[in-house]
Amino acid sequence: MAGRWLRHGSWQQVILLSGRCGLRLPGAGKGESSRHCSGSASLQKTEADPEVTEEEIVVPRKKTWDKLAVLQTLASTINRDPTAAHYMFQDDHYLIPRNYFEAHLFSLSKESGKNAAKYIVNEFPRFFEKDIAEPHIPCLMPENLAPQIEEVSEAALKERIQLRRVKASVDMFDQLLQAGTPLSLETSNRLLDLLCFYGDREPTREDQSEHKEGLEVSEAEAPDQRKRKGRSRKTSDFIGPKWRENNNAERIFNLMPERNAHSYCTMIRGMVKHGACVRAHDTYTDLLNDRHTADVYTFNALILAVPEVKENYIERWELVEDLLKHMVQQKVQPNVLTFNAVLKTLRKCGGMGKSISLKILREMKALKIEPSLATFELLLAIFSKFGSMEIIYEVMDEIEGKTFVARDPGDDNFFVSAMRVCLNLKDVELAYRLHKVLETGDNWKLIGDAQQQSLYCAKFFALLCMMEQLDVVLKWYKELVPSLFYPNAQVMWDLLQALDTANHLEMVPQIWKEIKQLGLSNRTELLEEVLALMAREIHPQETQMSFANCAADIKSIFETQERNQVPLAWTASALGNIAILFSRVGRIQEAWDMLELFKKNNRVPSDKVMNEVLTCTKQSNTPDQAVELVKLAAAFTLPTTAKLARRVIEEFELSEEQKKALEDADPQSSDSSDSDSD
Repeated sequence: MAGRWLRHGSWQQVILLSGRCGLRLPGAGKGESSRHCSGSASLQKTEADPEVTEEEIVVPRKKTWDKLAVLQTLASTINRDPTAAHYMFQDDHYLIPRNYFEAHLFSLSKESGKNAAKYIVNEFPRFFEKDIAEPHIPCLMPENLAPQIEEVSEAALKERIQLRRVKASVDMFDQLLQAGTPLSLETSNRLLDLLCFYGDREPTREDQSEHKEGLEVSEAEAPDQRKRKGRSRKTSDFIGPKWRENNNAERIFNLMPERNAHSYCTMIRGMVKHGACVRAHDTYTDLLNDRHTADVYTFNALILAVPEVKENYIERWELVEDLLKHMVQQKVQPNVLTFNAVLKTLRKCGGMGKSISLKILREMKALKIEPSLATFELLLAIFSKFGSMEIIYEVMDEIEGKTFVARDPGDDNFFVSAMRVCLNLKDVELAYRLHKVLETGDNWKLIGDAQQQSLYCAKFFALLCMMEQLDVVLKWYKELVPSLFYPNAQVMWDLLQALDTANHLEMVPQIWKEIKQLGLSNRTELLEEVLALMAREIHPQETQMSFANCAADIKSIFETQERNQVPLAWTASALGNIAILFSRVGRIQEAWDMLELFKKNNRVPSDKVMNEVLTCTKQSNTPDQAVELVKLAAAFTLPTTAKLARRVIEEFELSEEQKKALEDADPQSSDSSDSDSD
């Protein structure tokens, strides 16, 4: 897999193992000096030395391989190419992204094309009836989404539930209810599962736009939205479709002649998922009154809903304790999601969350429940909120060398949060340890989507630019870009600061090429930083020539207006630095053009700019331009006009006409020249 973080495959281990030991099948001659095989894997002691053991290799009669075993083995033999983009972009070289925004756009475009193809296949299945694939590939064939059973029956209702047709299932239920047909408790619960999972709304198909759901706000929700307009929003306000009062799920639940624990648990989880947290706790009270017991997933949902039910921190924790006691009374075994739900609630309990969260972690170990990455991420969030970020060292001691699998939806937040803490602590060694954990086993799969991966790499690289030597920084830059992330303007600014700290400003033109390739050449703050670094000091002539070429490139960007883009506005610092860079290599005409741009854009040059241009004028021995420079300084009413005029008088051989022009530009220059002659 081209996107893997792993560097070493297991294929070499197989070769070493086969080369290290001989292999003899059962029944081979006794004279052969090779390892023996038996039906069980055990360690046998050699006859020569009883203390020395040798490993038996078992050759099974039959081995059932996973369908992806060959592909996984082949993938483990290759490394990620750090110079190539993600493999999803390599089908079309015209769609190789240059930056994160293009990568996001191109990936969405590719996914949109797939959805468009699925839509055509599903809407016009008659054109895709011929199946030429061998073996058969079901995902490439049209989906059969139309119900086949037309009569009003429980089987027809089950079919519509299976097809996830919410409205059709509710209509069939109402028809069965009117006909007096009794429904089994299992079918009624399946219908509740469908309604509660989707919030009594039709699910969005993969080939349809998802934003339509957000635009369809029912009349029942509108007053509630207006009520919340004047107060701060809660977490539940940002969850997808809201739970509507007296919706079909509640109506069917109330019409059920018999309700079991599954019915109540489904309603509670659906209410929590769609923001009706208070109603979920009321339903849990009804469950207890009917002498039912909830399952672990229902308790997890109820614990997550606690911050929406109680406002006071102490009351929140007391309610969580009550729910945990109910789990003990009902003999419900907690899982890792239960403790993560408790930690999520403690994150919203102020300072008391710090002391209680450590007790929660000890309770997990007592129950032999292995924490997930989300558990450690929540611990970091709780402690970092109050400035106690040192807990990350204990977390790293706990997770180093371990391989994790996804057990909580929040597992993909750990690496980004942990790297943020490393950056805040400015501990590069800790960041290296964290990155090593990411490369252990398949932990790289838990870094999250492309945006989270980009955030992780950006923070890691920012820390390297701040704390590491330049050669190490450049090595990591080549390793991470563009295969894992595309730097933004802040990352390139950090890289420029690393060059400045290491006193290697001669590499600025190379970084400028990277900035252009990444599509960041329209960022004014980057352009000004590049120019400021190049113009700050005088360098060898070869370096100054490359700086001047880079400045000419930046000048063309200011003068070129891309379509649908706001043109870059000239600043006094940008104009001045470009003029300085041109002056230092003797490009006097281009430097003079920059001075003309000062007048055109109503900008005022600095004293340093005027002195640098005058020095260049002296090298080219053009007194006319020197006099014009003094006139320009006088037009700008610069305080250094008199000093410039004295320099021109001292360093140039002027004609009487030029001296008179100089006196007209700055009368003080004539006085100073007369006093000098006296």
